Order: sequence, then C-alpha cells, then structure tokens
Amino acid sequence: MWTSRFIVAAIVQGAIITGFTLFFVGAQVLISGINIIQFLSLSFEGPAKWFFLGYIFYLVLVVARAVTAVFYQHLEVNMSKRLTGVRSAQAWVHLIGMNVGGAATTITMIIAGLAGTGIMDMILGGGNIESMQSPQPNLTIMEQFVTPIAALAGLLSIGVLADGITFVTFYWRRS
Repeated sequence: MWTSRFIVAAIVQGAIITGFTLFFVGAQVLISGINIIQFLSLSFEGPAKWFFLGYIFYLVLVVARAVTAVFYQHLEVNMSKRLTGVRSAQAWVHLIGMNVGGAATTITMIIAGLAGTGIMDMILGGGNIESMQSPQPNLTIMEQFVTPIAALAGLLSIGVLADGITFVTFYWRRS
C-alpha cells in the first residue's frame, strides 16, 4: 500500500534530519565549542544561507512525504482505488525521486553551506570561534556544488511531476 511506503519514508527522513541535528549539536559541544547556528546566522550572506535553506527544505520535504501519504490514503482507502501498471511505476518514480533526489539535494546544500563558510574546516579541525571572528566565504568551493545540486533537484522534480500526473489521472479515473 502506497500510504505505508510514504509514511515509512517520512519516518526515515525525519530520523535522518534528527541525526544531522544531533551531529551538529554534538560537534559544537564536544569537538569545537562553537555555536554553529549563532555563527552562521551572523553571516547569512553568501554560503551560510545554503546551510539554512538546505535544512529548512529538508524539514519541508519530511512533511511533504507525510502529506503525500494522506493523499494515497484517500485514493486507496476512501475511494477504494488501487494503483497498478503505469500509475504504480509513476508512484515508484515519485517515491524514489522525492526521497533520493530531495534528501540528496538538501544534504548537499547543507554541506555546501558548511564548506563555503569554513565552518566544516573549523569543526573538523577543532577550531574555536575566537580564531575566526567572521566567516570567510569561499565562493570557489561553492562553485563545485552548483551542478550536483541542480542535477539532484532535477531528480526531485521528476519525482514530483510523476506524482502530480499520478494523482490527477488516478483521481479522475473512472472506477
């Protein structure tokens, strides 16, 4: 049942973003003593915005997966319709595109923001906030992330388009 697949996907993706959150908090407490969020928020210009946007988009996609499950619940249970054939293939494209493309896009954005601001080097190197009064944006590093983010966003878009076509054709199909 598609409802279950999307609920499981939302739970798994929610666990992943929770893991990231715990990693960032743990890194700033145990390794570097840096308040990463405060530091990045002071430097929202440039690469830091990619961290925040990636993180927020990831959270939005977790909610979108759960909402998608509600749509499938309505179609499969309330309307007593079953996805088969091409529509089932489209639902698979959606599930994979949204989970692989969406997660990979947002995680890449998060990493790009951390790398571009120099925070990742500071965390991994055990630096401290006093040694770096303001983040030094590295736009050269950011350039290498543009193509992967665009390609992964394309995969996400394909999944979302397949989903839209599936919902519209499935919803209006005669029983």
